[in-house]
Formats: sequence, C-alpha cells, structure tokens
Amino acid sequence: MANLHHTLTILLFALTISLPISLSQPPPNATCNGIFVSYAYTTGYPIAPNLLPADPTHQPYRFESTLTVLNNGLEELKSWQVFVGFRYREFLVSASDAVLADGTSLPADVSNGTVFAGSSLPDLKSAAQTAGDVNRMQARVGLVGTQFGVEVSNVPLPATLYLVNDGFSCPPMTKLGTNELHLCCIKAASNSPNTPLNKDLEPRKTGDVTIMYDVIKSDDTNYWAQVTISNYNPIGRLDNWHLSWDWMRDEFIHSMRGAYPYIIDTSDCIFGRQGQYYQGMDFSTALNCERAPIIIDLPLTKANDTNLGLVPFCCRNGTILPPEMDHSKSKSAFLMQVFKMPPDVNRTQITPPQNWKINGTSSPDYQCGPPVRVDPSLFPDPSGLPSTSAAIASWQVVCNTTRSKLEKPKCCVSFSAFFNDSVVPCNTCACGCKNYVNDTCSAAVPALLLPSEALLVPFKNRTKYMKDWAKVKKMALPNPSPCGDNCGVSINWHVDSDYKSGWKARITLFNWGETDFADWFAAVQLDRAMPGFEEVYSFNGSVIPGANNTMFLQGLPGLNYLVAKKDGSNPRKKPPVPGTHQSDILFTKKATPGIDVARGDGFPTKVYFNGEECSMPSVIPSSGRLNIGAVTAFCSVLVALLVLLCLQQ
Repeated sequence: MANLHHTLTILLFALTISLPISLSQPPPNATCNGIFVSYAYTTGYPIAPNLLPADPTHQPYRFESTLTVLNNGLEELKSWQVFVGFRYREFLVSASDAVLADGTSLPADVSNGTVFAGSSLPDLKSAAQTAGDVNRMQARVGLVGTQFGVEVSNVPLPATLYLVNDGFSCPPMTKLGTNELHLCCIKAASNSPNTPLNKDLEPRKTGDVTIMYDVIKSDDTNYWAQVTISNYNPIGRLDNWHLSWDWMRDEFIHSMRGAYPYIIDTSDCIFGRQGQYYQGMDFSTALNCERAPIIIDLPLTKANDTNLGLVPFCCRNGTILPPEMDHSKSKSAFLMQVFKMPPDVNRTQITPPQNWKINGTSSPDYQCGPPVRVDPSLFPDPSGLPSTSAAIASWQVVCNTTRSKLEKPKCCVSFSAFFNDSVVPCNTCACGCKNYVNDTCSAAVPALLLPSEALLVPFKNRTKYMKDWAKVKKMALPNPSPCGDNCGVSINWHVDSDYKSGWKARITLFNWGETDFADWFAAVQLDRAMPGFEEVYSFNGSVIPGANNTMFLQGLPGLNYLVAKKDGSNPRKKPPVPGTHQSDILFTKKATPGIDVARGDGFPTKVYFNGEECSMPSVIPSSGRLNIGAVTAFCSVLVALLVLLCLQQ
C-alpha cells in the first residue's frame, strides 16, 4: 500500500509539472486567427535506378508530404489556393483532394513551384459557421511524388509557401522541428471584421475565355449540364476547338447535344465500377467513359438536327470569333447528360470536373484555372414565356492566353515605304526553320533587303531577286544566304504617303499556306498614330474599345475569305500565287501633333492575324529624300496584286 501511495504521488507530481508546459506550448494552429497553412514532409527514400554514390545529383527519391489549409478566421475562405515553392526538381504524381490551379493534369512537373486549389472541398467554412467542425474548416492534401538529388541527411522542404487568395497578408513561414513549415495569413485590415457570416457566392471573373458549367436538371443518379464557352479576347479566336477536363468521381457521359466526344468509348465503364453498379444499362447507347474526355464541336449541318442539334450557339465547326468581329459568334454551347457513381447518388451531390483545357488549330494556347462556384446562371424559359429559369448550380472556369517562349509565330510582317525602294522583309526563320540539308541556307544571317516585286513570289523563288538587289545596293551577299521566314501568312505594311495634314498606309495580306481562312481578321497596334485613324477603304476597320492604340480589320462581305496559295501550271516559269487581300488606310494629323511617320510612328509595333501575334522586323525602312523610283515600283506591285485579286474571284 505504501508503494502504491508513493507511485500515485510521483504521477501527480509529474502531471503538475507537465500540464503547465503543454498549456504554454499550444500547437501553432491554435494561435492563428486567420488561415493556417502548413507543409509537413512525411517520408522519403531512394527509388530506382540506384545511382549512389556515383551520381547523387540525379538520384530519384520518392517523397510523401501533407499540405494543410485550416480556416481559423471568421469568414468563409472561398476557392482556396496555396503556392508551394518546390525546389528539388519535383515531379508530382498525386494530390488527394486538390488539383493544380493552372489546369495541368497529374502526374506533372512542378519543379518551378505550383499553386494547389481545392477540389472536393474548395471552400473552407469558419468555426463560427460550423460550430467548430474541423472537417469543413480544413483541407488536408496528401502529396506523393519524386525528388532528385536529396541528401539522406536533408529534409527536402519547399523554398516558399503562401496563400494565393486575394486580400490576405502572409508573414514569412516558420519552421517547426525538422520536417514542417507553417504560417498564418490574416485578412487585410481594409476588410471589416463585422462582415456577415453568410456571403453570396464568388463573383464572376473575366478572362480571355470563360467556360460556364451550369447544371440545369438533376436526378439521383444523373444530371444534365450546359457547357458554354465564351470568347472575350478582342483579338483572339478559336478554330476547331477541343475541350477537355478530368472527372473526379468516376462520372461518365451518356448523351450529348450540340457537341460530341472525339472518341466514342465505353470500355472503361463496361469493365469498371460503372458497369457493376449500372448492370441494367445498355452501354452501347452511352458515349464516353474516359476519365479525361475530349469534346469537339459539331458541323454547321447539325445545327437543326433533332437528335444532336437545336442548342443555341452550337454547331459551328469549332469556330469562336472575337466579340469585336461578331458578338453572336463569340460563344459555343452544348448539353450533356452525366451519370454519377456512389456515394454521390443523390440529386444534390454534384462535383464539377477539374483540370480544364481548351485549344484550337491556329489558335493561341490557354491556361485555365479551377472551376469556381458562382451565382446560378439565368436562361430564357424553355416554354417561351417572358421569364427566366435559374440553373441548379453554376461553376465558372477562367482561361487566359499563354505563350511559350519556345513557340514560333505563324505569321510575319514586312515593312516598306514610299521614300525607300527596298522592302524590309520578314525575319529569317520568323516562323521556324526546317532541317535544311547540306547547309543550303543560314538560320543566323539576317534577312536581306528586297525589291518590292519579290513579295509576290515564294521565298524559294526569290534567290535571283536577292542577289540582283544586293548588287544594285552594293550589299554583301552572305554564303550561305539567309533562310526563308517559313510563315503561312505574311503581311506587308507600306507607308504610302506623308503630307502636312495626314498620311496613308497600305496593308497587304499574303496567304502562302495550304489552308483557306474564312472570316479572317487582323489587328494592328500603332502606339502614337491611332488617334488619327480616319478610314479603311476595302476592309471593315475600327479602333478596339479599351485599346486606343489597336485597329481591328476584317473583310467586307464577299471579301472575308483569304484563299490559300494556288500552284502555277509550271512552277519554274509560273510560281505559286498567294491568296491576297489589300486595303488603304487613311490617317489625319490633327489628333497627333508632332507625329513623325517616316521615323517610326507610321509603322506598327505589333500585328496579329486571327489572334496570333506575328513576327515583326527589327528595323524600319530608312528615310531620305523622296525616291520617285520607289513610288513607281510599288505602284506596279499594286497593279499586279489587283490583277491577282481579279483572277481569284
């Protein structure tokens, strides 16, 4: 009994000592009254191939970590996003309950850091809204991937970590022990702490392209969604668009109207969970069971098809024009019936797809963010009554144009002027260079000046023009000579006149490619001259609203088709003829005092064709005394172009 009393005394003494210590060192999240973010490295070990000790830099290691986002604030955190600054050439294989915010599918290279966004729990409620339910306040993302060159004694933690959401201030991260980083981000002081607990859904945002995912009908096992793609880029377009996403809950597409899967395939359903659950379903009538389906538009002939069409804004063969050109053709829409899987078989459980991607042929690339829940979209009542119907739930995906530094342009620009009889041609290899055999040309030599008539012949037929003009102008002729521009479309900008009250330019489009361009358009950026724009004679022309330095040009009815090149009957004597369009553009100097047309103000700084930015010359024609020969030469080119245009009609 004495021993028992002695043991209890020791235990009580230990408790009296340990209790104050535990209370004085609460967990870091307990002292955070904002958004607590942490990254904890769990485990890691070398994987094949075994390069140690010979090549430790390239030795791969498996790593497992946990990213935690906890809302300890008063307001709901909507669409949380966290940046993790990986720095060991990480290749991420999986991320539970999160997606990459730029729309990239896993596995993915995240060596330059990446932004995570919530998928199954994108919005984090506050403790006040949930009575402290941590399951609705917190997102825990399990990360699995590969790192390289990590020393055994080193714990590979990110270089940076912070909350991306607007309106928050994040302090420098703090290290806890050897394997965890954490920080507490506080709402900016400008936001009142008395904000109501229940706020509306996220406001809709703008971007080059937005995609609405509207659920318009929902049952326990399936729902109908309308997908609407809208183009808001005034100088961007999509041709032959392809849309894709990732299903997150084993959903599959049963029926569609207004668009169609690129591949009709239901084998994943037949041999998967879907086939076991929907045993009575005839999967031969379903459309697609891929986790990442690709959707394409229908041709115009299907617009009024009773089975596939009859959806507003559908069936345009994948073409979405800029709103500046035709607002009614700046969007595409389609309907699809989506079947769900357990445990989501109730009408209120709807999970939007993630990792959206959209692209098109001869179109810029787009980077899409995650779907964000917004106020339900409104649609005209299908009965025809003067009322509107609200979607059951709506999500918005915002996509913006992105361009790789390695991506080559698809069009180029040449300069000429009435005061100089030489043309500054498109840059060497402006649109890339093919693999030339035996060093027949140089990709490093700058393009040589040309006579104006050389613009009418393909580059491979310009050798004689190039050599003869080099002799006339006493220019050195490099050996090998510069390679061509290899552009399907080239645009010549010619300063035609310059007088006291105004000046005139002429723009000529050449299509050297094999593809016709229907509903073509161009945009020309003139940094100083645009306020003086007056008139375009052969095109429709206007200044883009909100971009006072950019002109939008498109073909008039009957001239909105830029045909492909036509091969001559004898390529050696009669070379291919490009499809062409040409127009004069008139400017006044009243609104642009001090403008110097010849010394650069009359030449564009950027030119776009069908939304693609063209390669620009590095120099402009040198100005000097008026050269009558240059005027005469370019007039002869104009006559030749007019003859070509007549032959093409």
